Amino acid sequence: MKITVKLFATLKQFGAEVQEMTVDDNTTVADVVKLLKIPENIPLLRIVNGVHVGLDYVLKDGDVLALFPPIAGGR
Repeated sequence: MKITVKLFATLKQFGAEVQEMTVDDNTTVADVVKLLKIPENIPLLRIVNGVHVGLDYVLKDGDVLALFPPIAGGR
């Protein structure tokens, strides 16, 4: 199945900002993070089709997975 992965901010060092991936059925968000070789010690915000999901979320054909590092700001 095909999914789209979007990497933001410092995560762009692990691949193209937007990339199409072909993955097996029953692939989870955690599986994609491992495929991208993002270290486990980097905390991630995981958004699929605009909804926050866990690492165990099973992706579906056509899903858009956006990965963000934690963002802090303000004063």
